Amino acid sequence: MQPFAYARPASLAETVALLERHGPEARLLAGGTDLIIRLRDGTLTPSIVVDLKRVAELRPGIRERDGRLVIGATTVMTDIMANAVVRRDFAALAEAAAVVGSVQIRNRATLAGNLCNASPAADTSPSLLVYDATLVVTGPDGERRIPLDAFFVRSGVTTLAHGELVTSIELPLPTAARGSVHLRRTRRRGHDLASVTLACSVDGAGITRLAYGSVGPRPLLVGDESGVLADPAAPEAAREAILDRLLADARPSPRSMRSGPDYRLAMLRVLARRGIRAASERLVSRRAT
Repeated sequence: MQPFAYARPASLAETVALLERHGPEARLLAGGTDLIIRLRDGTLTPSIVVDLKRVAELRPGIRERDGRLVIGATTVMTDIMANAVVRRDFAALAEAAAVVGSVQIRNRATLAGNLCNASPAADTSPSLLVYDATLVVTGPDGERRIPLDAFFVRSGVTTLAHGELVTSIELPLPTAARGSVHLRRTRRRGHDLASVTLACSVDGAGITRLAYGSVGPRPLLVGDESGVLADPAAPEAAREAILDRLLADARPSPRSMRSGPDYRLAMLRVLARRGIRAASERLVSRRAT
């Protein structure tokens, strides 16, 4: 491991100042589940690591505010998957958080870190996309909000500007019943990166939203507002034609060691069908309660 400086700021302003001063030479430490591995194997060689654990404004927590669920940037996966509001209103996110790594990893890994890595295989990205998540970021020019769909560029690259960091994730609270689900396909059971990951939501009007990852340089969000895709009585040919359109931008890498492009594309369609069915069933269940 290459030597580096270590900073432990106590405030958000101090953190932003460090990021502005050191630029790409600085790396943030929240959970550290990816950072520590990359420091050890030499794929990251920062001049300074900035530890966020004492930053007062970044304390972990999940709260409701102004019609939104606000998840603090340092909130870990274990707390997200166990939160009653997340489990009730954002089931796909709870399910995604529950399969991130192992128990030990989930006790350390943060939601913001999972997003900022910008891995196409990140489990939480598809579920947050179908829920229209927004990232609240702070930098030298103050605070701004970035819709998650505008945050990802490609693997490892986001639209965060120089000196900025994510401070929280906001999810609009639902105003009507909906069903949602998170699904993934892996090589083996347990903590493995997904070959395909997918989230689906269906609302009372039959509007279907799909988000999928591990099949291109970034996760993608698509949708069907016709109601046909979520209608089991609709002709199969019509539903398959819509799926053709929604999944057309999937571009799995031929260089991945986890599975080949043909397999991933085939499994993406399988998971999409399963997701629509499961989300529709959950919608019916939510309406009955």
